[in-house]
Amino acid sequence: MSNAVSGTTIKKVSIRLMPMLFVGYVLAYIDRINVGFAALKMNADVGISSYIFGLGAGVFFLSYFIFEIPSNLALARIGARRWISRIMISWGIISAAMALVQGPTSFVVIRFLLGAAEAGFFPGVILYLTFWFPQAYRARIVAAFIVAVPVSLAVGGPISTAILGMHGFAGLKGWQWLFLLEGIPTVLFGFVFLAVMPDKPRDAKWLSLEERTALQSAIDDDDHAVTQAHGLTVFQALSDSRVLALAFIWFANTTANLGLAFFLPQILKGLGLTDMQTGFTTSIPYVFGTLGILGFGYISDRYNERRWTLFVALAMTAAGLLVAGLLHGSLMAVAFMAVAAIGIYGAKPPFWPLPSTFLAGRTAAAGIALINAIGNLGGFVGPYVIGWIRDSTQSFEAGLYFLAVLTLLGAVVTPIVVNTRFVTARKTSSSLKQA
Repeated sequence: MSNAVSGTTIKKVSIRLMPMLFVGYVLAYIDRINVGFAALKMNADVGISSYIFGLGAGVFFLSYFIFEIPSNLALARIGARRWISRIMISWGIISAAMALVQGPTSFVVIRFLLGAAEAGFFPGVILYLTFWFPQAYRARIVAAFIVAVPVSLAVGGPISTAILGMHGFAGLKGWQWLFLLEGIPTVLFGFVFLAVMPDKPRDAKWLSLEERTALQSAIDDDDHAVTQAHGLTVFQALSDSRVLALAFIWFANTTANLGLAFFLPQILKGLGLTDMQTGFTTSIPYVFGTLGILGFGYISDRYNERRWTLFVALAMTAAGLLVAGLLHGSLMAVAFMAVAAIGIYGAKPPFWPLPSTFLAGRTAAAGIALINAIGNLGGFVGPYVIGWIRDSTQSFEAGLYFLAVLTLLGAVVTPIVVNTRFVTARKTSSSLKQA
């Protein structure tokens, strides 16, 4: 496999797979956080307090936690194409069903079901990427996938608030149209995904036989090297100190991410903005978050460095949230929320290649799922605590301080505990160049 062929092969794979995965994650995140925009009207319509909203927004991640490891193990057994498409179709149906919410109980129940339906999508895709890309490419590939998050938040705000303007059309409220028009496309896309996505390089008919064989061999060599060096069982992977440390770091990052994302529309609305102004202003931090993903992903792969890149991103998040809290009530706070967003999303590319440096096969499926499952409990804790603080203090300021402190703890843990070096990645890179 020559340099030209290896580069061409990776490019072909990226062009064929990444747009589909990118669109899938955009739809996932829009369906996950559109409740924050629906809340601008829905909460008053059906009698949902800030506390209940935080509980309902967060319970999604509680069910996600419960079902995530079984989901990822099912993916490893059944195949990524069929399982990921199943996830998309079921979560799209339940997301559209949010239009049926009648009060606090139905709101919390449907959010719980939505988390159960979507469980396994993100770690499933992270695992799927390890089936296609050698270690040396994974930070930038993860960056290309995760850039869908700030993009979805940036475009989701204006789209969601525009749909709210359909209030009264066909007898439905604007927030009901919001859930319907953002849930149904996910169902349709799930069937497209099932039709066009292959499971592994050996299944890709759009690669030549030489390219399929060489790429599959490179992936198998990576997995073999990890297995030989670490040789963990599934049970050992689930109790490994590195896995648990990564889970805490991801918990801190996710708590900051979703604690901010769910309440940012209400924070900005409190500044006296209109619904449409709120939608566009909400997009500002996520535009900068996109730059964070691309920049930190490039730096992490360019210097083959994960730990300190991750530390800097988490520290930037903590600083941005702290200053945003100090400036709460001023539009200047948006600038420091943008700094926090650079760190929140910039942490993701150096973070997700870490598990596959010591996990492979079923242990990778289980370990990645556990990390994301525990981390996603932050999606419960963030909205729940921010909602509780808001009801108790009538302000979001203390909530921003809480997110800043938790993220700072994640930064402190990073250099102390996460000390895996990337020998496998360097060997893979060298073998691709020499082949």
